[in-house]
Amino acid sequence: MGQSILITGGSSGLGAALALEYAAKGVHLALSGRNSTRLDAVAALCTLKDATVETRLVDVTDQAAMQGWIESVNASHPLDLVIANAGVTGETVFSEDDVDADRKARALFDINVTGVFNTVHPAINAMRLRGRGQIAIMSSLAGFRGLPSAPAYCASKAAVRSYGEGLRGALRDDGVGVSVICPGYVKSRMTDANDFPMPLLMEADRAARIIRKALDRNRGRIAFPFALYAMVWLLQTLPPGLLDRAVSKLPRKE
Repeated sequence: MGQSILITGGSSGLGAALALEYAAKGVHLALSGRNSTRLDAVAALCTLKDATVETRLVDVTDQAAMQGWIESVNASHPLDLVIANAGVTGETVFSEDDVDADRKARALFDINVTGVFNTVHPAINAMRLRGRGQIAIMSSLAGFRGLPSAPAYCASKAAVRSYGEGLRGALRDDGVGVSVICPGYVKSRMTDANDFPMPLLMEADRAARIIRKALDRNRGRIAFPFALYAMVWLLQTLPPGLLDRAVSKLPRKE
């Protein structure tokens, strides 16, 4: 049987890698992004793998546009899997320009959190009616602990992680699976901008293979690489005061 898969943020990075990972004969891909050149390039590569592809330039913060697009895709190709991948990183913490920090923090939340809502909610409505489907929400290992180097980013990823974990139980009896993806550092345009060491940096295609394998098993939490996940989990067991000192020296995202 064919698959219908929708991926937001499919024009680059992990979103593009996931599109290429799933691209195959019988698969219909609906990809969104905000850069037509990159989005068309990904679509062309997926088409070479015999997938059928449709693209849409849409801002995930636009609720009406997202709902209209997702409902349109579902009407022609009932959705089997929706991956809420679109997100941004980078911020200015409160220091020299509090106004700019406030603006960037709010914009980051609008994309990383509201954008997930705008993707997931229309999909839930469609899948519950059919009694089947799967939703994947892109969080991050950074969502397990607020870091002074990126407080808004960490908080946004913590929010969608908690939301997805709650949705998994809430939708279980409706036949809808929900998975939360928590990657470490994955090579992308966003990580290319980082000028600090990134432990266990992973190529996007490898990360996409890990995610697909776990989604095939309907795993609730997909956290990797394991060594970094274990370190993050252990850090949470430290007393807050000690942990604050440990993370205070981390470089800030720009």
